[in-house]
Amino acid sequence: MTNDLKLVSRNVLIGEAEQMISAADRISDKVVEACKIIDEHPGKIVISGMGKSGLIAQKIVSTLCSIGNKAVFLHPAEAVHGDLGIYAPGDPTILISKSGATDEILRLIPILKDFNSPLIGILGNMNSVLSNEVDLAIDATVSSEVDPLGIVPTASTTLTLAIGDALAAVLMSHKNFKREDFAKLHPAGDLGMRLKLTVKDIMQPIEKVAIVSLETNLRNVVIKMTENPQGAALVLDEKNSLLGIVTEGDLRRSLAQNVDIDNSKVEEVMSREPITININSLMSEVLTLMENRESQISVLPVIADDMRCVGLIRIHDIYQTRLL
Repeated sequence: MTNDLKLVSRNVLIGEAEQMISAADRISDKVVEACKIIDEHPGKIVISGMGKSGLIAQKIVSTLCSIGNKAVFLHPAEAVHGDLGIYAPGDPTILISKSGATDEILRLIPILKDFNSPLIGILGNMNSVLSNEVDLAIDATVSSEVDPLGIVPTASTTLTLAIGDALAAVLMSHKNFKREDFAKLHPAGDLGMRLKLTVKDIMQPIEKVAIVSLETNLRNVVIKMTENPQGAALVLDEKNSLLGIVTEGDLRRSLAQNVDIDNSKVEEVMSREPITININSLMSEVLTLMENRESQISVLPVIADDMRCVGLIRIHDIYQTRLL
């Protein structure tokens, strides 16, 4: 029974992937045309759909807003009860319908044409009434749904959502949308932090870090790290050039081996040529460097443009910033 259920799950994912691959060639030109229609009108984009198509429409609206396009969702049933007031002449409209014959949307067509709204349809039936009424029809047909009965919107909603993502990506490329632009629109949360904060914003400055020389014995390293508990001591020369690093792990391993801490020097236990990060690096770069490896790094020496060591950044500092 368990294996049968696993097969159902696998078939859904494979089936949806196959439908999207099948649609890729036939929708690409149309998506580019839709991008041009939207780009030629400086107003907002209105997106409408009923039921599950409406839920997909709301997600596409959210995605377009996140890349700097003014977009709003219009509930087709509420539209004729006052919500049409959101329109300005010429606002493009994206109409989403699997059947291409959704009554609530069909009733809007004459009204939207009075608003001179360019109509883009994402349609699951290219032989429908709507396909003949819109200015541009994007083919979102699927050969079948992928639930066990073949009737629940599964592949069709996934494909429609993917078409919305494709439109967003084309718009991003068309207007050369950059990471900095995205960061301006996402100032809060983990994503905003990764895109806007730099090492300089949350690092521990060198004044708060244990600093030792090659000749410092391990007892004094322990004392300095106790006075400045940042998880590591930086080994620097007289010009603040980085020679190495001693972490709490290095000290624990030495003590476990019964090393004489009064007669053992830093250079015997330190990590030479440690991985470092530039002071102006984005938080996304720091996290990649610290987390995307077999053994995570908990502390990184911070290097200025002139190659001086200016401090330390800890994974703890990053996680704490996420919680603020």
